[in-house]
Amino acid sequence: MKPDVQAFFDKVTKTVSYTVSDPETRACAVIDTVLDFDPAAARTRTDSADAVIDYVRRQGLTCVWVLETHVHADHLSAAPHIQEVLGGKLGIGVEIVTVQEVFGKVFNAGTEFERTGSQFDHLFRDGETFRIGNLTARAIHTPGHTPACMTYLIGDAAFIGDTLFMPDYGTARADFPGGDARTLYRSIQKLFALPDDTRLFMCHDYLPEGRNVHRWESTVGEQKRSNTHTHEGVSEDAFVTMREARDATLAMPQLIIPSIQINMRAGRLPPPEDNGIHYLKLPMNVL
Repeated sequence: MKPDVQAFFDKVTKTVSYTVSDPETRACAVIDTVLDFDPAAARTRTDSADAVIDYVRRQGLTCVWVLETHVHADHLSAAPHIQEVLGGKLGIGVEIVTVQEVFGKVFNAGTEFERTGSQFDHLFRDGETFRIGNLTARAIHTPGHTPACMTYLIGDAAFIGDTLFMPDYGTARADFPGGDARTLYRSIQKLFALPDDTRLFMCHDYLPEGRNVHRWESTVGEQKRSNTHTHEGVSEDAFVTMREARDATLAMPQLIIPSIQINMRAGRLPPPEDNGIHYLKLPMNVL
């Protein structure tokens, strides 16, 4: 089946959030939402998420799932706000427990931070199917960028997180803790095994040189033909060599420190301290 897909582009973080809905039952999922964050003032707003909420209400949709493709390092998740207003179950890949273990140590989160994925309502396993109205959806484990990356194949549409970018930009980095370029290559081959006309929806578009219009939708066939990093014919070893060399030149994302601390908690702030204020940590010389 062909679901209805609506994209919401956040200009600040270059993130694309989505609603994907069943045209028959009007059930929908909301994917990879953004909580607006001012790093200078450490203040959050819900403007971006509220635009998604407004669309869902205006279209008469019923939210049954709030999905995260992975623990994002470049924006804060608004999943709890979406869920509080619209309902739905909050889901992510089962390997979130690996990410929580790694970054729980990085941020010395203490015993209050459970590393079991219990902050989410559902942890998807590779190949698991679920429903959005009459639409059949399948979770496909596509690690490499992070250990917990999931692609959600919903009808003919696949929401692939940071596994691939638009063909003229290439692929995601694989140098975060728990990332691996060889694993990423093999995950991309899972996507390339889907039918060529499968629609692929990116989580970001950073505008490569020579293009001045943001894009976030391609197809399996288009990626196989022309992805600048890993089109058909690029070997695993060649990809790993390229990816590792490129990653060595990249700076950390501007919002990685607040993003990870909040997103590993399913979009929630760490517990407030005895003065009622929430605090984030700044690990020195670690990342």
